[in-house]
Amino acid sequence: MKHALILIVFLILSFVSPLSLTATELPERKFFELRKVEVLSIQDSQHNRQYELYVKLPDNYDANSDKKHPVIYFTDAVWHVEILSSATEFLLTDTILVGISWQKDIAEQLKADAGEWASRHRDYSIRQSDDPKIQAKYNPGQAADHLRFIREDVFKYVENHYSVSPSERTYFGYSAGGLFGAYVLQTHPATFKNYILGSPSLKRNLSVLSKLESTKDATRKGPKINVFLSYGTEEKELSTLIETFSALLKEDDAKNAAVTLREIQGDHGTAFPMTAVGSITWLSDLSKKLD
Repeated sequence: MKHALILIVFLILSFVSPLSLTATELPERKFFELRKVEVLSIQDSQHNRQYELYVKLPDNYDANSDKKHPVIYFTDAVWHVEILSSATEFLLTDTILVGISWQKDIAEQLKADAGEWASRHRDYSIRQSDDPKIQAKYNPGQAADHLRFIREDVFKYVENHYSVSPSERTYFGYSAGGLFGAYVLQTHPATFKNYILGSPSLKRNLSVLSKLESTKDATRKGPKINVFLSYGTEEKELSTLIETFSALLKEDDAKNAAVTLREIQGDHGTAFPMTAVGSITWLSDLSKKLD
């Protein structure tokens, strides 16, 4: 009798369609967390703004406590961490990744209006808006403040907590993040040894960049600065601006910059994946030449 009941229950369950499950019976949704990426809170000490760092250590990090690792710092961390993590996993196995988030504690109304990335309009931009309403809402043109936060707060935290080489820093930025990197390169070039600037937003910004002058920390006689500049094949107007910026860098002896200019298949959006992989390959090739 017991076996018969078990068989009946089994037969009934085998004919229950998954489609008959109610919403409350569906399994709980789970989200994949990127392997080995630690999320850390950090505060801008000058403006009391909250950010996050996405830190990924290489597999061999604990094996040699004396080793000083190179670091790739990148903006727009949420958008870029996955592809950079994958690329460096195979191409730059000794490198630490440090992604810098957008401001986390922005006003809720601004977040609702402009998205969680609203602070990038302020932090990555190099000029104020001609529209008073836009200027009041987004406060663009604060790249200098964001660079100070990175140089004084982010670098200090990373270098106090991890075994890194301050002379082996790379910056990765795309679009507005690329513009921010161009600003750093023009004003404080020695901040990073290598700059990866994918499709930097130079429209209405090139004339401003060209007038910026380097501070006294420029590496006039120091190691060469390596610059990877790129644009998409369909970015016709931007390509001309980037080629002009490339020429300016090559003519500036104070920068002591070696510039690589690449054309990537696609438009401003679709060119990004190949820009990320291509630039990390370029960086890997540079590191091999130094070995």
